[in-house]
Amino acid sequence: MAPSLSSVIVGLAPFVLVGMIVGHPNRLQAGSPATIDVGPFSAAAPSGSWPDGWKPLTFPKIPQHTTYQLVKDGDRVAVKAVSQTSSSGYTKEVLIDPKEYPIIQWQWKVSNILKAGDVAKKTGDDYPARIYVTFQYDSTKVSLFGKAKYEATKLIYGRYPPLGALNYIWESRAPVGTAVPNPYTEQVHMIVVESGSAKLHTWMTEERNVYDDYKRAFGEEPPLISGIAIMTDTDNTGESAEAYYGDIVLKRRSD
Repeated sequence: MAPSLSSVIVGLAPFVLVGMIVGHPNRLQAGSPATIDVGPFSAAAPSGSWPDGWKPLTFPKIPQHTTYQLVKDGDRVAVKAVSQTSSSGYTKEVLIDPKEYPIIQWQWKVSNILKAGDVAKKTGDDYPARIYVTFQYDSTKVSLFGKAKYEATKLIYGRYPPLGALNYIWESRAPVGTAVPNPYTEQVHMIVVESGSAKLHTWMTEERNVYDDYKRAFGEEPPLISGIAIMTDTDNTGESAEAYYGDIVLKRRSD
């Protein structure tokens, strides 16, 4: 049985907000640099202002918000996230062609995993650390029903949600490489980059090809990347988590 339009909109609600960022970035043109510093957190001052374009991401129905702060951790400045039965994030709007800049690289460190975390369940859809990559809405890539739900969602929120999103996560027990739809909406695909407690308290540098990951997840060419977000959340499990986020960059394809 096909889902009703209202149920689809409800499922999209938190996903919509990941793409609801104020601003209108310019698309990069020919001659752009080899790398784009999306999240140059190491260049910021501890307890100082966030890098340009980064804004809080909160959800109306979740009263408890994760706290984020720029801190000195060893020899680097990073974002420290602390979640206590809470959910919120920080996000930046971009407009980047994933064919030109398919590689995302970031650093993160996690202090604990979640006992009840489970990528396959709504009740376990919490992670000590996650990186969102959202993709711009493109009406040519959706069905008639899809257009209707996007138009209805725009009426509610004042803006189109992303067409899709990749969510790179530090999971509790699912094997690294697991790739599944989010239990709330198939428009978000979860990819397990780290799992378990073996690497806790250790800075990890990760690298993924968002162009290839999108094609595998959605079976089609990706539209423009529209946003990058970080999020540490524990509202579904009722647990606590602490994580650190280092610099985030997008890199040109190395042909």
